[in-house]
Amino acid sequence: MSSSPSLQNSKKIESLSDDVFQDYLLQGVSRTFALTIPQLPPALAKPVANAYLLCRIVDTIEDEVALNSAQKRHFCHQFADVVRDKQSPAPLSDALAPLLSSNTLPAEHELIGVLPRVVGITHQFDIEQRTALARCVEIMAQGMAEFQDRDLSAGLKTLKEMDSYCYYVAGVVGEMLTQLFCHYSPAIDAHQEEMMRLAVSFGQGLQMTNILKDLWDDHERGVCWLPQDVFDHTGGFPLAELKPGHNDPRFRAGFMELIGVAHGHLKNALRYTLLIPSNETGIREFCLWALGMAVLTLRKISQNPDFSASSQVKITRRAVKTTVVVSRILRSSDKGLKTAFAFAGRGLPLTEQPG
Repeated sequence: MSSSPSLQNSKKIESLSDDVFQDYLLQGVSRTFALTIPQLPPALAKPVANAYLLCRIVDTIEDEVALNSAQKRHFCHQFADVVRDKQSPAPLSDALAPLLSSNTLPAEHELIGVLPRVVGITHQFDIEQRTALARCVEIMAQGMAEFQDRDLSAGLKTLKEMDSYCYYVAGVVGEMLTQLFCHYSPAIDAHQEEMMRLAVSFGQGLQMTNILKDLWDDHERGVCWLPQDVFDHTGGFPLAELKPGHNDPRFRAGFMELIGVAHGHLKNALRYTLLIPSNETGIREFCLWALGMAVLTLRKISQNPDFSASSQVKITRRAVKTTVVVSRILRSSDKGLKTAFAFAGRGLPLTEQPG
């Protein structure tokens, strides 16, 4: 589904059907999810699209530079209550929208403006689906708040702290998606316990890849999500001294170790995907596209560890197309997918992860 420029008018947006409305919003806030979500069966695509929009609202609150920590905590708590249908959504939207700065994307301004409609769609779902979405929003909001008041200019202290951050922003999303998948399919539900464990690892693999790729973008904002303890035991590079163009082998050693950890989590993501029945091709593709693009991004980072901008390690459109084609060809073949994953990750460091 595509959207015309005339849809900028909010009244016209509100008049759209739920599916077109959500697709329009996704096109503005995440082209990646706008691409992958339509691969899901329609009965899953609608709640998953809604879930992503809910998470993006939390992100918008947390990233807004014009809000102080107390305001962010207040709005996040209020939003969690709204999703649980304990409060009306309109007062939140009316209070938050005027406070957003020009640093927030126009598409996110628009998302906050139509927040009541987004939550209205949430409240149409089955109780199991609503519970999964509300749990995700609540944990994400509470977890992100834990990191709001920290001085992150010199990184996190430990890999364990990095694990916690990745859980709050991505692992919990993996759990929520798994709950939605299990609600949709009894065959998937048969593997729920194992998939819930692997879902957290899947989410961490994707988030760690983004952290590594966006290292210098975050650095410009005075933020570093890398864990100091990893660099302590690989040579002692102090993250407080991190700057582009440093070319320090001590940093490179720690950075490559983190690539290996991320690769290990993505290997668990493949295990997760293979637990989905091979006949559920749409759900497999949804997972495989994200997994494939992450592995290729790690390869590019590994081949250019001294990069100084995320654009230097962004995979090409051709690589994205290749991921889509290979996923579609091999989506029903567990053996083929294992071979393709090994080929895509050749040469990468690998640290096996529990899951």
